[in-house]
Amino acid sequence: MEPFVLNNKDSGPKLFAIEPWNSYSRSNGLITGYTSRAGGVGTEPYSSLNCAYHVGDNPEDVIENRRRIAEEIGIPAEAWTCGEQVHKSEIAIVTEADRGRGFLNRESAIQDTDGLLTNVRGVLLTSFYADCVPLYFYDPVNEVVGLAHAGWKGTVQKIAERMIERMEEHYGSKRADIRTAIGPSIGSCCYEVDDYVMDRVKVLYELEQGKDEYEDSAYRKAHQPAPEGKSMLDLKEVNRHIMMKAGILPDHIECTSWCTSCHPELFFSYRKEGGITGRMASWIGLEER
Repeated sequence: MEPFVLNNKDSGPKLFAIEPWNSYSRSNGLITGYTSRAGGVGTEPYSSLNCAYHVGDNPEDVIENRRRIAEEIGIPAEAWTCGEQVHKSEIAIVTEADRGRGFLNRESAIQDTDGLLTNVRGVLLTSFYADCVPLYFYDPVNEVVGLAHAGWKGTVQKIAERMIERMEEHYGSKRADIRTAIGPSIGSCCYEVDDYVMDRVKVLYELEQGKDEYEDSAYRKAHQPAPEGKSMLDLKEVNRHIMMKAGILPDHIECTSWCTSCHPELFFSYRKEGGITGRMASWIGLEER
C-alpha cells in the first residue's frame, strides 16, 4: 500500500502524509510530511507552492508558502529549520539554538549539510527537492528524528548509512528500533544515467566479488539497461538497499511509488522541466509536550 497519501483539500497547500506513521503522531507527537506543488502563491515557472529560496523565486512568495504549510500542519512557522544543501553527506546535529535557521532567508540556514538530526522537541527539520530522494528517520525509543536529501551523489556517499551511524553514536539509537521512510522522487521510469553514475552505484553492491546472489539480485532490481549504453536508475531502491545493509529491518522501511517526473501536476521535476522549477519540502519533527 502506498505510504505517502495526498490530502486532496479544495483549498490551501496540498500535502502528503506518511500514513503508516500516524500512530506515532498520535502517541509521540511526531510530525512528518511532504509537499506537492499545489496550493501556493508562486508564479511560473515556480507555481505554485515553491518552498526554496535558491531557485530564483520571489522570496516573499517562498515565505508565504512556508507559512501556509506551517499553519496547515499546526506548528509555529519559526520552528522551520533548514540546511543549505550541497549534494554531499554531511549530517548536522540540530540544537535548540538552531531552531528557525533558514526559515526567513537562505543565508541563515545551517551551511553545507544535506542531513539534519535532532532530539529537540519543537524543531521542525526541513529540506527541499525536485527529483532527489527525501529520506526520513525516526527512533521512537530515544525520540530522535532525522531528515536527509539524497541525490545520486549523496546516495553513493551513503548519506542514509551515515545518518543511522550518527543516530547510534550521538543518541544511542539501536538500528533495530529505527524507522525510515523514502519519499517521492524521480523513478527508474524517468531517470536515465550514464556509466559515470552507474560505476559509483555498483560499488554499493559489492559486485566485484561476483559470487553474492543477493547483491546481484538487488543491483538488477535497482536499474534497467537503456539505449546507447545508459541505464534507468531507481534511487529509491538503492537507498532502501543501503538502509537494509546498515541494519534497518525491511518492515521498518516505508517506500513510496510516486515518481516526481511522471506527475507534473503534483511535483516539481528538475529533469522534466529543464532545471528551471521550484522545490517541494519534506519535514519531520516532534511537537513540544
